[in-house]
Amino acid sequence: MYLNKAFVIGNLTRDPEMRALPSGIQVCSFSVATNSRFKDKSGAWQDKAEFHNIVVFGRSAETSGQYLKKGSNVLVEGRMQTRSWDDKATGAKKYRTEIVAERVQFGNRPAGGAAGAPAGGPATSGAPKGKAPAGDDAPPLDTIQYPEEDINTEDIPF
Repeated sequence: MYLNKAFVIGNLTRDPEMRALPSGIQVCSFSVATNSRFKDKSGAWQDKAEFHNIVVFGRSAETSGQYLKKGSNVLVEGRMQTRSWDDKATGAKKYRTEIVAERVQFGNRPAGGAAGAPAGGPATSGAPKGKAPAGDDAPPLDTIQYPEEDINTEDIPF
């Protein structure tokens, strides 16, 4: 049995780069930094950063390129892949290990709104849709009145 699965939660180190394959499929690539903290032999805390190259294809690539930006928090689920090629300038063999994303989940949005969202758009507008703005002059919100009867659990059919 074999398993090639990677989960990475971190922050983008650069803005995503978009390109298209000759077939027209969209490709988005970016780098994610993860941090770890440990104590060294002397007992002092040490921080270490790891950098992961991420490649996303298809519709996920389009949304990643549209909404992610440098510093965005992201969870990436995918598989590890190493590519190799010959460098045209030196003739040396080059390698690149990357995570081919199967799922990209955007993390918390910065306080200024959604990454890539236009100013004044849904992510940065004041009150949530359907809610009245907060304040003394705001009309009261409609609320649901629930009946105050006791529920007998024996009346539930399952």
